[in-house]
Amino acid sequence: MLLKDTPAQSVIADKAYDAHARLIEPLLTKGKAVVIPSRARSKQPRDYDRHLYKARHLIENFFARLKQYRAIATRYDKTASNFLGAIHLAASIVWLA
Repeated sequence: MLLKDTPAQSVIADKAYDAHARLIEPLLTKGKAVVIPSRARSKQPRDYDRHLYKARHLIENFFARLKQYRAIATRYDKTASNFLGAIHLAASIVWLA
């Protein structure tokens, strides 16, 4: 599993990653904080930091708005510096809108 070897202190994920034995237990044994809400049909709901989860949702929505720009979604620019410039331009437009 790749996530347990990450240097991050906490792992923030969506409800789809609510696999306790495969994902959550290895992360907890490594000492990482898990910010993954349990599914609605779970018998034992797990506590999580709602503010961190809300921040994850805001970042996910920001990337979804960036992908609305065709040049960003399809990566038309051949060089990394031109692509980064396009990302900066689109991010500033999203931020100002």
